[in-house]
Amino acid sequence: MKSLRVTGTVVIAIVLFAAGITGGIYIEKQLNTQNTNTITLTPGTSTDFQLINQAWDLVKSNYVDQPAVIPQNMTYGAISGMVDSLGDFGHSTFLSPAEIQQLNNSEQGQLQGIGIEVQAKNGNVVVVAPMDGSPAQKAGLQSGDIILKVDGQPITDVNDAVSRIQGPAGTSVTVTILETSGTTRTVTIVRAKITLVNVTWNKLPGTSIVHLRIASFASNVTGQLDTALTTIKSQGATGIILDLRDNPGGLLDQAIGVASRFLNGGNVLEEKDINGNVKKDPVLANVPKTDLPMVILVNEGTASASEIVAGALQDAGRAKIVGETTFGTGTALSAFPLADGSELLLGVTEWLTPSGRTIWHKGLTPDKTVSLTTGVTPLYPEEEQGLTQSQIQAAGDQQLLDGENLLQQ
Repeated sequence: MKSLRVTGTVVIAIVLFAAGITGGIYIEKQLNTQNTNTITLTPGTSTDFQLINQAWDLVKSNYVDQPAVIPQNMTYGAISGMVDSLGDFGHSTFLSPAEIQQLNNSEQGQLQGIGIEVQAKNGNVVVVAPMDGSPAQKAGLQSGDIILKVDGQPITDVNDAVSRIQGPAGTSVTVTILETSGTTRTVTIVRAKITLVNVTWNKLPGTSIVHLRIASFASNVTGQLDTALTTIKSQGATGIILDLRDNPGGLLDQAIGVASRFLNGGNVLEEKDINGNVKKDPVLANVPKTDLPMVILVNEGTASASEIVAGALQDAGRAKIVGETTFGTGTALSAFPLADGSELLLGVTEWLTPSGRTIWHKGLTPDKTVSLTTGVTPLYPEEEQGLTQSQIQAAGDQQLLDGENLLQQ
């Protein structure tokens, strides 16, 4: 077993991964000596396997389109269905060897595709968040959009969407989506190589307040954050708006490290295992600290590791949260390798905020709930460069503006 100390949705970097590790699954892999290829039958299991074998034989012997009867596809489909039956949609999932390679690439910030995170929800394939600077973001895809068709053909599930949306840089794919406003539109997107820039910031014009964005919790985000905070403090900033909107998650150690930059003590989260035992993950002491006043921005695309950070700072009274209820990821994943190089990613511990609040399927409730007007998208630091104060106000990002107002009170 590889302990997947994370948090995450399916990165379709599309990188569209198969089912969605809430929050763009990034994983901290730690090898374990457990033999994952040994199966022990428990009472009743034998009958279940016989049922599976019976169905397998019936398909192979009777299905009219025999070229479609591909053993590996049937095997992977059966395993995916098994994991989906757990109801941990958007998190626990099955990954083929090819999808694992994509996951490894995303962990290093190198992706190829259209750049969105998706999950299965209520029978639909739903966009959790577009990645910063990705073709999907430039095409206007937003959190909550439902993917209906790919290249004019209806999709059946997340795996179907993945197989048809992913492809090499420079090629195009046409996607039909149902927007949260109820409007259906079709857009053609050119796939690209995507290099993730996870930490960006900008001083809001006419203020000493910094808009600091963390796009995901990939490796070395804490190092990038330390560099940013050093410069921010040297420029005389008096407050920080920490923007975690559309952040799908990432490595747990990075989440703990980021939260620890803003906290002087206590815990970042609690982890509850299968037996109900609770492990507390403390704030790191020997890391750079900042005590600048803070506000955190979140939305329904804020998931996993980003919920851990926001929940820790909210519980500690360190920062107010502004925006919309977050995604609601609540399990840390472990990776269990299978014999052919594929993996099961299973939620093996439930994580709670330091005060014991459950986030799983509920999300974090903001201290101030603010929704964006239909058609308005979040304004991020790289887009603010060169804008005036009046231009930022005209952009209509009320979550950002309310965060600024809170820090000026």
